[in-house]
Amino acid sequence: MRLSELLDGFEYDVTRGYGDPVVSGIVYDSRKVVPGCVFVCVHGDRVNSHDFVSSAIEGGARVIVYSEELNLYDTSVHYVRTPDTRKALAYISAAWFGHPADKLTVIGVTGTKGKTTTTYLIRGMLEKAGYNTGIIGTVGCVIGDEVLHTPNTTPESFILQEYFSKMVEKGITHVVMEASSQGFLLHRTDGFVFDYGILTNLSPDHIGPGEHRDMNDYIACKSTLFKQCRIGIVNADSDYLTEVLKDHTCELVKYSINEPSDLQASDIRFVKKDRELGMEFALKGLLDMEAYVCSPGLFSVYNALAACALGAAMHIGPDNILAALKEVRVKGRIEPVQVSDRFHVLIDYAHNAMALENLLITLREYEPKRLVCLFGCGGNRSRQRRFEMGEVSGKYADLTVITSDNPRFEDPADIINDIKKGIMKTSGRHVDIDDRREAIDWVLKNAEDGDVIVLAGKGHEDYQEIKGKRYPMDERVIIQELLEKAGK
Repeated sequence: MRLSELLDGFEYDVTRGYGDPVVSGIVYDSRKVVPGCVFVCVHGDRVNSHDFVSSAIEGGARVIVYSEELNLYDTSVHYVRTPDTRKALAYISAAWFGHPADKLTVIGVTGTKGKTTTTYLIRGMLEKAGYNTGIIGTVGCVIGDEVLHTPNTTPESFILQEYFSKMVEKGITHVVMEASSQGFLLHRTDGFVFDYGILTNLSPDHIGPGEHRDMNDYIACKSTLFKQCRIGIVNADSDYLTEVLKDHTCELVKYSINEPSDLQASDIRFVKKDRELGMEFALKGLLDMEAYVCSPGLFSVYNALAACALGAAMHIGPDNILAALKEVRVKGRIEPVQVSDRFHVLIDYAHNAMALENLLITLREYEPKRLVCLFGCGGNRSRQRRFEMGEVSGKYADLTVITSDNPRFEDPADIINDIKKGIMKTSGRHVDIDDRREAIDWVLKNAEDGDVIVLAGKGHEDYQEIKGKRYPMDERVIIQELLEKAGK
């Protein structure tokens, strides 16, 4: 492919170089440079690849895309200057892969909570309707039977375009992806248009060093989706909705429980079955029917509403919508694990105080005999999170089992002691078992009839990170092994 075919859609100036060279690839990591490639200088959290231009040229880079002053100019190399190299990388990547998003129906889901569950509900509906659907998000990139690990919720723009290209090759027609605020901030989603954009909700999050400078910045990044999609589907009950929709360019569809909207849920009921906690509700507006979603809590209704509004906008039949709501379960998101008819066991990714509080308050609605919360906190992270999560669990759970999460380079005992400081502010009972497998074993052996037990923090993760190494640890596997050992 020639350089001129890659330079479209963004502001640039060819400052040095003549002709229109053929390029062999797109690289933004100097360690991966190949002869004849375009090297895009991006500024990361820790590394600025402008510092590695000389090594990129030595490795054979033929084009340098940059935004900062350079000390080295080689007469055999083309130099392309642009105000924002991340934006340039997104457009160059889309062109390199032949604009694969144009061959897909792309659905983006943004919001503080509920993105993962909503994407899986939508995928379930689309596949029920016969559409071959891919997914990109926290749990990974799913292309047919293949699941690829994604280091970021919204991958780097080059990787994202590569995933789109692979999906097209595999016959995928639709893709549902989580669109994170960091993804918008770093221009990972530039270079294509979303067919549909969905807002689940919005609350303060990801504000601090290395993320967003304040809430206004966070909102501004989220609002990008509604300037980059054709149809926006938004939660009319969400805080900051007016700010998010400022200067939007898309057609809008609204869903809600409380505010007047195009699709509204009412007559909401908490349902407790032998092996399942779910929600029943009535839909009015774009859809007129009774629905059931197989996960607990009001936030599950909101997630279902977002998916239903998308389904209605895409004219997916009610039978397909209802079937997906009843069947789709998301790994690590209030995920039920079949252990006993006497009590419920759930696995959830809640790993901060806000998420844990929402989860425990929700589970309280099902009137368990005891609400048991097992969790730990990550090492080499804010100690304040430990105090807060300890206080939340002590306040809302009848029994807290404090254990290890990903201790990283910290002593698990130190982390547990911090969590206990939070619990000590409450009257909540607690048990400390630093080995997570032993803690799960203890919880199952000491479960009582009518208990609801939640294993919080790990969710979809299948590893435990200790002193720089990841060890296999999947809570589902642990439970199965414990049951087999017990002869159950």
